[in-house]
Amino acid sequence: MLRAELIFIPAPEVGHLVAAVELAKLLVCRDERISITFLLQKMPYDTGVVAFTQNLKKDDHDRIDFVDIPAPDETTMTELMSLPPTSFHEAFVSNQRTPVTDIVTTILKRSETLKLGGFVLDMFVTPMIDVANDFNVPAYVLFTSGAAFLNLMFYAQDLKDNKNLEILKYKDSDIELSVPGFSNLVPAKVLPPVMLDEGGSAMMTTIATRLRKIKAIFVNTVLELEAHAIKFLEDDRNLPLIYHVGPLINLKYVETTSHDKKSDLDIVPWLDRQPCSSVVFLCFGSKGSFDTEQVKEIACALELSGQRFLWSLRRPSQNKEIMEPLKDYEDYNEVLPEGFLERTSEIGKVIGWAPQMTILSHPAVGGFVSHCGWNSTLESIWFGVPIATWPMYAEQQINAFQLVKESGIAVEIKMDYRKDDFLNNESAEVVKAEVIERGIRFVMDGESELRSKMKEMKDKCREATAEAGSSYTSLGQFIEAVIDNIR
Repeated sequence: MLRAELIFIPAPEVGHLVAAVELAKLLVCRDERISITFLLQKMPYDTGVVAFTQNLKKDDHDRIDFVDIPAPDETTMTELMSLPPTSFHEAFVSNQRTPVTDIVTTILKRSETLKLGGFVLDMFVTPMIDVANDFNVPAYVLFTSGAAFLNLMFYAQDLKDNKNLEILKYKDSDIELSVPGFSNLVPAKVLPPVMLDEGGSAMMTTIATRLRKIKAIFVNTVLELEAHAIKFLEDDRNLPLIYHVGPLINLKYVETTSHDKKSDLDIVPWLDRQPCSSVVFLCFGSKGSFDTEQVKEIACALELSGQRFLWSLRRPSQNKEIMEPLKDYEDYNEVLPEGFLERTSEIGKVIGWAPQMTILSHPAVGGFVSHCGWNSTLESIWFGVPIATWPMYAEQQINAFQLVKESGIAVEIKMDYRKDDFLNNESAEVVKAEVIERGIRFVMDGESELRSKMKEMKDKCREATAEAGSSYTSLGQFIEAVIDNIR
Protein backbone atom coordinates (compact mmCIF):
# COMPACT_ATOMS: atom_id res chain seq x y z
CA MET A 1 0.00 0.00 0.00
CA LEU A 2 1.36 3.39 -1.01
CA ARG A 3 1.56 5.93 1.78
CA ALA A 4 1.62 9.70 1.41
CA GLU A 5 4.19 11.39 3.60
CA LEU A 6 3.38 15.01 4.44
CA ILE A 7 6.11 17.26 5.79
CA PHE A 8 4.78 19.81 8.29
CA ILE A 9 6.96 22.80 9.14
CA PRO A 10 5.14 24.94 11.73
CA ALA A 11 6.24 28.30 13.05
CA PRO A 12 8.21 27.82 16.30
CA GLU A 13 5.45 29.20 18.53
CA VAL A 14 3.07 27.06 20.57
CA GLY A 15 -0.01 28.87 19.29
CA HIS A 16 0.90 27.97 15.71
CA LEU A 17 2.09 24.46 16.59
CA VAL A 18 -1.17 23.53 18.35
CA ALA A 19 -3.22 24.13 15.20
CA ALA A 20 -0.71 22.25 13.02
CA VAL A 21 -0.70 19.23 15.33
CA GLU A 22 -4.49 19.14 15.45
CA LEU A 23 -4.64 19.19 11.65
CA ALA A 24 -2.09 16.38 11.50
CA LYS A 25 -4.05 14.26 13.98
CA LEU A 26 -7.23 14.71 11.96
CA LEU A 27 -5.46 13.62 8.77
CA VAL A 28 -3.89 10.44 10.14
CA CYS A 29 -7.11 9.48 11.91
CA ARG A 30 -9.14 9.92 8.73
CA ASP A 31 -6.87 7.92 6.40
CA GLU A 32 -4.32 5.21 7.21
CA ARG A 33 -2.46 5.97 3.98
CA ILE A 34 -1.19 9.27 5.39
CA SER A 35 1.82 9.73 7.66
CA ILE A 36 3.29 13.01 8.83
CA THR A 37 6.69 14.26 9.96
CA PHE A 38 7.00 17.57 11.79
CA LEU A 39 10.25 19.43 11.26
CA LEU A 40 10.80 21.69 14.26
CA GLN A 41 12.90 24.84 14.21
CA LYS A 42 15.13 25.42 17.24
CA MET A 43 15.01 29.06 18.28
CA PRO A 44 17.65 30.81 20.42
CA TYR A 45 15.03 31.53 23.10
CA ASP A 46 12.25 29.59 24.83
CA THR A 47 9.09 29.40 22.74
CA GLY A 48 7.37 26.63 24.71
CA VAL A 49 7.65 24.24 21.75
CA VAL A 50 9.95 21.75 23.49
CA ALA A 51 7.61 21.24 26.46
CA PHE A 52 4.60 20.96 24.16
CA THR A 53 6.14 18.33 21.87
CA GLN A 54 7.40 16.29 24.81
CA ASN A 55 3.82 15.96 26.02
CA LEU A 56 2.73 14.93 22.53
CA LYS A 57 5.41 12.26 22.26
CA LYS A 58 4.16 10.72 25.48
CA ASP A 59 0.78 10.30 23.81
CA ASP A 60 2.48 8.29 21.02
CA HIS A 61 0.40 9.53 18.10
CA ASP A 62 0.46 6.91 15.38
CA ARG A 63 2.10 7.93 12.09
CA ILE A 64 3.14 11.37 13.40
CA ASP A 65 6.84 11.94 14.00
CA PHE A 66 8.84 14.94 15.22
CA VAL A 67 12.33 15.78 13.99
CA ASP A 68 14.43 18.76 15.05
CA ILE A 69 16.03 20.85 12.32
CA PRO A 70 19.67 21.46 13.32
CA ALA A 71 20.13 25.00 14.60
CA PRO A 72 22.48 27.34 12.71
CA ASP A 73 26.01 27.56 14.09
CA GLU A 74 26.73 30.15 16.75
CA THR A 75 28.24 32.71 14.37
CA THR A 76 25.32 32.50 11.94
CA MET A 77 22.79 32.69 14.77
CA THR A 78 24.46 35.81 16.14
CA GLU A 79 24.23 37.43 12.71
CA LEU A 80 20.57 36.45 12.37
CA MET A 81 19.70 37.78 15.82
CA SER A 82 21.12 41.18 14.90
CA LEU A 83 18.43 41.61 12.24
CA PRO A 84 15.19 43.56 12.87
CA PRO A 85 12.40 41.29 14.21
CA THR A 86 10.40 41.41 10.98
CA SER A 87 13.47 40.31 8.99
CA PHE A 88 14.73 37.68 11.42
CA HIS A 89 12.18 34.94 10.71
CA GLU A 90 12.56 35.21 6.93
CA ALA A 91 16.34 34.93 7.17
CA PHE A 92 16.20 32.18 9.81
CA VAL A 93 13.86 29.99 7.76
CA SER A 94 15.81 30.59 4.53
CA ASN A 95 19.00 29.50 6.30
CA GLN A 96 17.43 26.09 7.01
CA ARG A 97 16.52 25.06 3.47
CA THR A 98 19.55 22.78 3.07
CA PRO A 99 19.11 20.83 6.34
CA VAL A 100 15.40 20.46 5.58
CA THR A 101 16.22 19.04 2.14
CA ASP A 102 18.64 16.56 3.74
CA ILE A 103 16.11 15.44 6.37
CA VAL A 104 13.33 14.89 3.83
CA THR A 105 15.68 12.96 1.53
CA THR A 106 16.53 10.64 4.43
CA ILE A 107 12.85 10.14 5.31
CA LEU A 108 11.99 9.09 1.76
CA LYS A 109 14.70 6.41 1.77
CA ARG A 110 12.92 4.52 4.56
CA SER A 111 10.49 2.70 2.30
CA GLU A 112 9.73 2.25 -1.39
CA THR A 113 6.01 2.50 -0.62
CA LEU A 114 6.45 5.95 0.92
CA LYS A 115 5.72 8.81 -1.47
CA LEU A 116 6.13 12.49 -0.69
CA GLY A 117 2.66 14.03 -0.75
CA GLY A 118 3.67 17.62 -0.15
CA PHE A 119 4.77 20.22 2.39
CA VAL A 120 2.34 21.84 4.83
CA LEU A 121 3.97 25.11 5.87
CA ASP A 122 3.07 27.74 8.39
CA MET A 123 2.38 31.18 6.93
CA PHE A 124 5.68 32.35 8.46
CA VAL A 125 7.65 29.49 6.90
CA THR A 126 6.87 30.26 3.25
CA PRO A 127 10.56 30.41 2.14
CA MET A 128 10.32 26.59 2.29
CA ILE A 129 8.04 26.68 -0.76
CA ASP A 130 11.28 26.54 -2.75
CA VAL A 131 12.14 23.20 -1.12
CA ALA A 132 8.75 21.77 -2.07
CA ASN A 133 9.37 22.91 -5.64
CA ASP A 134 12.79 21.21 -5.63
CA PHE A 135 11.06 17.94 -4.69
CA ASN A 136 8.40 18.60 -7.33
CA VAL A 137 5.54 18.25 -4.84
CA PRO A 138 2.76 20.65 -3.83
CA ALA A 139 3.24 23.27 -1.15
CA TYR A 140 0.29 23.95 1.15
CA VAL A 141 0.08 26.61 3.83
CA LEU A 142 -1.70 26.36 7.16
CA PHE A 143 -3.08 29.83 7.85
CA THR A 144 -3.51 29.92 11.62
CA SER A 145 -5.65 33.07 11.60
CA GLY A 146 -9.13 33.61 10.20
CA ALA A 147 -10.41 34.08 6.67
CA ALA A 148 -11.15 37.77 7.27
CA PHE A 149 -7.49 38.51 7.98
CA LEU A 150 -6.43 36.45 4.97
CA ASN A 151 -8.65 38.63 2.79
CA LEU A 152 -7.06 41.72 4.30
CA MET A 153 -3.57 40.42 3.53
CA PHE A 154 -4.44 39.84 -0.13
CA TYR A 155 -6.08 43.28 -0.26
CA ALA A 156 -2.91 44.96 1.06
CA GLN A 157 -0.75 43.04 -1.40
CA ASP A 158 -3.04 43.99 -4.30
CA LEU A 159 -2.87 47.65 -3.26
CA LYS A 160 0.91 47.59 -3.36
CA ASP A 161 1.50 45.49 -6.47
CA ASN A 162 -1.31 46.71 -8.70
CA LYS A 163 -2.14 50.21 -7.44
CA ASN A 164 1.21 51.30 -6.05
CA LEU A 165 -0.34 52.08 -2.66
CA GLU A 166 1.08 51.03 0.71
CA ILE A 167 -1.56 50.13 3.27
CA LEU A 168 0.62 51.64 5.98
CA LYS A 169 -0.20 55.09 4.54
CA TYR A 170 -3.55 54.74 6.32
CA LYS A 171 -1.94 54.76 9.76
CA ASP A 172 -3.71 57.33 11.98
CA SER A 173 -6.27 57.90 9.22
CA ASP A 174 -10.04 58.12 9.73
CA ILE A 175 -10.74 56.54 6.33
CA GLU A 176 -12.93 53.46 5.97
CA LEU A 177 -11.82 50.86 3.44
CA SER A 178 -13.85 48.56 1.21
CA VAL A 179 -12.01 45.29 1.76
CA PRO A 180 -13.08 42.13 -0.11
CA GLY A 181 -14.50 39.55 2.27
CA PHE A 182 -16.00 42.10 4.67
CA SER A 183 -19.66 43.09 4.54
CA ASN A 184 -18.87 46.30 6.47
CA LEU A 185 -16.42 49.07 5.62
CA VAL A 186 -13.21 48.52 7.57
CA PRO A 187 -11.97 51.55 9.55
CA ALA A 188 -8.24 52.15 9.13
CA LYS A 189 -8.01 52.35 12.91
CA VAL A 190 -8.56 48.58 13.19
CA LEU A 191 -5.78 47.68 10.75
CA PRO A 192 -3.29 45.48 12.64
CA PRO A 193 -0.08 47.21 13.79
CA VAL A 194 2.03 44.75 11.80
CA MET A 195 0.51 46.22 8.61
CA LEU A 196 1.19 49.79 9.71
CA ASP A 197 4.90 49.22 10.32
CA GLU A 198 7.27 49.48 7.37
CA GLY A 199 9.07 46.21 8.04
CA GLY A 200 5.90 44.41 9.09
CA SER A 201 3.96 45.59 6.05
CA ALA A 202 6.71 44.39 3.71
CA MET A 203 6.78 41.02 5.48
CA MET A 204 3.02 40.51 5.19
CA THR A 205 2.99 41.56 1.52
CA THR A 206 5.76 39.08 0.75
CA ILE A 207 3.83 36.30 2.47
CA ALA A 208 0.65 37.16 0.56
CA THR A 209 2.53 37.12 -2.75
CA ARG A 210 3.87 33.64 -1.99
CA LEU A 211 0.45 32.38 -0.90
CA ARG A 212 -0.90 33.11 -4.38
CA LYS A 213 1.55 30.61 -5.86
CA ILE A 214 0.91 27.53 -3.76
CA LYS A 215 -1.47 24.61 -4.23
CA ALA A 216 -3.92 25.33 -1.41
CA ILE A 217 -4.42 27.14 1.89
CA PHE A 218 -5.81 25.52 5.03
CA VAL A 219 -7.65 28.16 7.05
CA ASN A 220 -8.29 27.49 10.72
CA THR A 221 -11.88 28.65 10.57
CA VAL A 222 -15.43 27.47 10.07
CA LEU A 223 -17.60 28.18 7.05
CA GLU A 224 -20.56 29.14 9.21
CA LEU A 225 -18.43 31.61 11.19
CA GLU A 226 -16.85 33.39 8.21
CA ALA A 227 -19.11 32.56 5.28
CA HIS A 228 -18.74 35.97 3.62
CA ALA A 229 -14.94 36.01 3.92
CA ILE A 230 -14.56 32.42 2.73
CA LYS A 231 -16.80 32.97 -0.31
CA PHE A 232 -14.60 35.84 -1.53
CA LEU A 233 -11.50 33.66 -1.19
CA GLU A 234 -13.09 30.73 -3.00
CA ASP A 235 -14.49 32.89 -5.81
CA ASP A 236 -11.17 34.59 -6.59
CA ARG A 237 -9.63 32.65 -9.49
CA ASN A 238 -6.23 34.19 -8.77
CA LEU A 239 -6.03 32.42 -5.43
CA PRO A 240 -5.23 28.79 -4.58
CA LEU A 241 -7.77 26.30 -3.28
CA ILE A 242 -9.18 27.08 0.15
CA TYR A 243 -9.81 24.37 2.75
CA HIS A 244 -11.74 25.63 5.79
CA VAL A 245 -10.86 22.99 8.38
CA GLY A 246 -11.37 24.60 11.79
CA PRO A 247 -11.73 24.95 14.57
CA LEU A 248 -8.37 23.27 15.14
CA ILE A 249 -8.43 23.08 18.93
CA ASN A 250 -6.60 20.68 21.20
CA LEU A 251 -9.41 19.68 23.53
CA LYS A 252 -7.46 16.83 25.15
CA TYR A 253 -4.20 18.64 25.83
CA VAL A 254 -3.54 18.92 29.57
CA GLU A 255 -2.36 22.46 30.18
CA THR A 256 0.71 22.50 32.36
CA THR A 257 2.70 25.20 34.07
CA SER A 258 5.78 25.40 36.22
CA HIS A 259 4.08 27.89 38.53
CA ASP A 260 3.40 26.50 41.96
CA LYS A 261 1.93 29.51 43.74
CA LYS A 262 -0.96 28.45 45.95
CA SER A 263 -3.17 31.15 44.43
CA ASP A 264 -2.82 29.51 41.02
CA LEU A 265 -3.38 25.92 42.11
CA ASP A 266 -6.98 26.22 43.30
CA ILE A 267 -8.48 27.86 40.18
CA VAL A 268 -10.94 25.06 39.42
CA PRO A 269 -12.05 24.57 43.06
CA TRP A 270 -12.64 28.33 43.24
CA LEU A 271 -14.70 28.26 40.04
CA ASP A 272 -16.63 25.28 41.39
CA ARG A 273 -17.89 27.52 44.20
CA GLN A 274 -19.25 30.19 41.84
CA PRO A 275 -22.77 30.28 40.32
CA CYS A 276 -23.26 29.27 36.68
CA SER A 277 -22.18 31.89 34.12
CA SER A 278 -21.36 34.39 36.87
CA VAL A 279 -17.59 34.90 36.37
CA VAL A 280 -15.92 37.17 33.82
CA PHE A 281 -12.50 35.85 32.79
CA LEU A 282 -9.80 38.36 31.81
CA CYS A 283 -6.82 37.01 29.89
CA PHE A 284 -4.65 38.62 27.22
CA GLY A 285 -2.58 35.81 25.74
CA SER A 286 0.97 34.61 26.12
CA LYS A 287 2.40 38.05 25.25
CA GLY A 288 -0.33 40.29 26.66
CA SER A 289 0.55 42.55 29.58
CA PHE A 290 -0.08 46.12 30.77
CA ASP A 291 1.79 48.82 32.62
CA THR A 292 0.83 49.80 36.15
CA GLU A 293 -1.47 52.68 35.16
CA GLN A 294 -3.58 50.42 32.91
CA VAL A 295 -3.69 47.64 35.50
CA LYS A 296 -5.16 50.06 38.02
CA GLU A 297 -7.89 51.10 35.55
CA ILE A 298 -8.84 47.44 35.01
CA ALA A 299 -8.96 46.88 38.76
CA CYS A 300 -11.15 49.95 39.21
CA ALA A 301 -13.51 48.73 36.46
CA LEU A 302 -13.89 45.35 38.13
CA GLU A 303 -14.75 46.97 41.44
CA LEU A 304 -17.24 49.33 39.80
CA SER A 305 -18.95 46.44 38.00
CA GLY A 306 -19.35 44.35 41.16
CA GLN A 307 -18.88 41.35 38.88
CA ARG A 308 -17.29 38.06 39.93
CA PHE A 309 -13.97 37.81 38.10
CA LEU A 310 -10.94 35.66 37.38
CA TRP A 311 -8.04 37.82 36.14
CA SER A 312 -4.83 36.51 34.59
CA LEU A 313 -2.34 39.30 35.39
CA ARG A 314 1.16 39.02 33.93
CA ARG A 315 4.31 41.08 34.38
CA PRO A 316 5.47 42.98 31.24
CA SER A 317 8.59 41.58 29.59
CA GLN A 318 11.78 43.34 30.56
CA ASN A 319 13.55 42.36 27.34
CA LYS A 320 11.82 43.52 24.19
CA GLU A 321 14.69 42.42 21.95
CA ILE A 322 13.47 38.82 22.04
CA MET A 323 9.99 37.37 22.45
CA GLU A 324 10.63 35.84 25.85
CA PRO A 325 7.66 34.41 27.78
CA LEU A 326 5.91 36.67 30.27
CA LYS A 327 6.59 36.14 33.95
CA ASP A 328 4.17 36.17 36.88
CA TYR A 329 4.20 38.69 39.71
CA GLU A 330 5.58 37.50 43.02
CA ASP A 331 3.24 39.92 44.78
CA TYR A 332 0.21 41.37 42.98
CA ASN A 333 0.06 44.22 45.50
CA GLU A 334 3.03 45.86 43.80
CA VAL A 335 0.86 46.72 40.79
CA LEU A 336 -2.76 46.62 42.02
CA PRO A 337 -4.50 49.49 43.85
CA GLU A 338 -4.00 49.46 47.62
CA GLY A 339 -6.51 47.15 49.28
CA PHE A 340 -7.94 45.79 46.01
CA LEU A 341 -7.30 42.14 46.81
CA GLU A 342 -8.90 42.48 50.26
CA ARG A 343 -11.94 44.38 48.98
CA THR A 344 -12.64 41.85 46.20
CA SER A 345 -11.65 38.67 48.04
CA GLU A 346 -15.25 37.41 48.17
CA ILE A 347 -15.97 37.78 44.45
CA GLY A 348 -12.67 37.82 42.60
CA LYS A 349 -9.42 35.96 42.07
CA VAL A 350 -6.18 37.26 40.53
CA ILE A 351 -3.88 34.65 39.03
CA GLY A 352 -0.74 34.52 36.89
CA TRP A 353 -0.50 32.03 34.04
CA ALA A 354 -3.97 30.71 33.21
CA PRO A 355 -5.04 27.24 32.01
CA GLN A 356 -7.32 28.93 29.49
CA MET A 357 -9.12 25.91 28.04
CA THR A 358 -9.89 24.60 31.51
CA ILE A 359 -11.30 27.96 32.54
CA LEU A 360 -13.37 28.65 29.40
CA SER A 361 -14.92 25.19 29.60
CA HIS A 362 -16.06 25.71 33.21
CA PRO A 363 -19.81 26.38 33.61
CA ALA A 364 -19.14 29.23 36.05
CA VAL A 365 -17.51 31.35 33.33
CA GLY A 366 -19.99 33.62 31.57
CA GLY A 367 -17.81 36.12 29.71
CA PHE A 368 -14.28 36.56 28.36
CA VAL A 369 -12.33 39.83 28.17
CA SER A 370 -9.88 38.78 25.50
CA HIS A 371 -7.03 40.01 23.30
CA CYS A 372 -8.79 38.22 20.42
CA GLY A 373 -5.93 35.99 19.40
CA TRP A 374 -7.41 33.57 16.88
CA ASN A 375 -6.83 30.43 18.96
CA SER A 376 -8.44 32.09 21.99
CA THR A 377 -11.34 33.25 19.82
CA LEU A 378 -12.03 29.74 18.53
CA GLU A 379 -11.78 28.29 22.04
CA SER A 380 -14.25 30.85 23.36
CA ILE A 381 -16.69 30.09 20.55
CA TRP A 382 -16.30 26.33 21.08
CA PHE A 383 -17.43 26.72 24.69
CA GLY A 384 -20.04 29.38 23.90
CA VAL A 385 -18.48 32.14 26.04
CA PRO A 386 -19.27 35.69 24.78
CA ILE A 387 -16.24 37.93 24.18
CA ALA A 388 -15.42 41.52 25.13
CA THR A 389 -12.68 42.60 22.73
CA TRP A 390 -9.40 44.17 23.78
CA PRO A 391 -6.88 43.42 20.99
CA MET A 392 -3.19 44.18 21.43
CA TYR A 393 -0.81 42.82 18.78
CA ALA A 394 -0.50 40.67 15.64
CA GLU A 395 -3.80 40.56 13.70
CA GLN A 396 -6.01 40.89 16.78
CA GLN A 397 -7.59 44.25 15.87
CA ILE A 398 -9.11 42.88 12.67
CA ASN A 399 -10.23 39.77 14.57
CA ALA A 400 -12.03 42.03 17.04
CA PHE A 401 -13.70 43.95 14.22
CA GLN A 402 -14.79 40.71 12.57
CA LEU A 403 -16.27 39.39 15.83
CA VAL A 404 -18.11 42.59 16.76
CA LYS A 405 -19.25 43.97 13.39
CA GLU A 406 -19.28 40.99 11.03
CA SER A 407 -20.40 38.13 13.31
CA GLY A 408 -22.10 39.92 16.20
CA ILE A 409 -20.76 37.51 18.83
CA ALA A 410 -18.61 40.00 20.74
CA VAL A 411 -18.90 43.41 22.36
CA GLU A 412 -16.27 46.11 22.06
CA ILE A 413 -14.16 47.37 24.91
CA LYS A 414 -11.66 48.55 22.33
CA MET A 415 -11.08 47.44 18.73
CA ASP A 416 -8.27 49.85 17.86
CA TYR A 417 -6.01 49.37 20.90
CA ARG A 418 -2.40 48.65 19.89
CA LYS A 419 0.45 47.46 22.07
CA ASP A 420 2.90 45.46 19.99
CA ASP A 421 6.23 45.04 21.81
CA PHE A 422 7.48 42.96 18.87
CA LEU A 423 7.37 46.09 16.70
CA ASN A 424 8.42 48.42 19.54
CA ASN A 425 5.28 50.50 19.03
CA GLU A 426 4.77 53.76 20.84
CA SER A 427 3.06 53.51 24.22
CA ALA A 428 -0.57 52.47 24.00
CA GLU A 429 -3.33 54.72 25.24
CA VAL A 430 -4.80 54.09 28.67
CA VAL A 431 -8.33 52.65 28.48
CA LYS A 432 -10.36 54.19 31.27
CA ALA A 433 -12.22 52.20 33.91
CA GLU A 434 -15.64 53.43 32.76
CA VAL A 435 -15.08 52.02 29.26
CA ILE A 436 -13.88 48.68 30.60
CA GLU A 437 -16.76 48.46 33.09
CA ARG A 438 -19.33 49.05 30.34
CA GLY A 439 -17.87 46.21 28.28
CA ILE A 440 -17.84 43.87 31.27
CA ARG A 441 -21.47 44.60 32.12
CA PHE A 442 -22.54 44.06 28.50
CA VAL A 443 -20.69 40.76 28.01
CA MET A 444 -22.08 39.40 31.28
CA ASP A 445 -25.72 40.23 30.48
CA GLY A 446 -27.35 36.82 30.63
CA GLU A 447 -30.37 37.90 28.58
CA SER A 448 -28.54 39.66 25.75
CA GLU A 449 -28.77 38.88 22.05
CA LEU A 450 -24.98 38.56 22.15
CA ARG A 451 -25.22 35.51 24.39
CA SER A 452 -27.84 33.79 22.22
CA LYS A 453 -25.80 34.48 19.06
CA MET A 454 -22.70 33.00 20.66
CA LYS A 455 -24.60 29.87 21.67
CA GLU A 456 -25.87 29.50 18.11
CA MET A 457 -22.33 29.87 16.74
CA LYS A 458 -21.03 27.34 19.28
CA ASP A 459 -23.51 24.76 17.97
CA LYS A 460 -22.63 25.49 14.34
CA CYS A 461 -18.89 25.16 14.94
CA ARG A 462 -19.33 21.82 16.66
CA GLU A 463 -21.57 20.58 13.86
CA ALA A 464 -18.92 21.63 11.33
CA THR A 465 -16.43 19.11 12.71
CA ALA A 466 -18.91 16.22 12.84
CA GLU A 467 -19.29 13.77 9.96
CA ALA A 468 -20.79 15.54 6.91
CA GLY A 469 -20.13 18.94 8.54
CA SER A 470 -18.52 21.74 6.54
CA SER A 471 -15.01 21.38 8.03
CA TYR A 472 -15.16 17.58 7.95
CA THR A 473 -16.12 17.63 4.27
CA SER A 474 -13.47 20.20 3.35
CA LEU A 475 -10.73 18.13 4.98
CA GLY A 476 -11.97 15.04 3.16
CA GLN A 477 -11.58 16.83 -0.17
CA PHE A 478 -7.93 17.52 0.65
CA ILE A 479 -7.30 13.88 1.62
CA GLU A 480 -8.71 12.69 -1.70
CA ALA A 481 -6.46 15.14 -3.57
CA VAL A 482 -3.33 14.02 -1.71
CA ILE A 483 -3.95 10.32 -2.27
CA ASP A 484 -4.72 10.89 -5.96
CA ASN A 485 -1.48 12.83 -6.27
CA ILE A 486 0.75 9.92 -5.22
CA ARG A 487 -0.86 7.27 -7.39
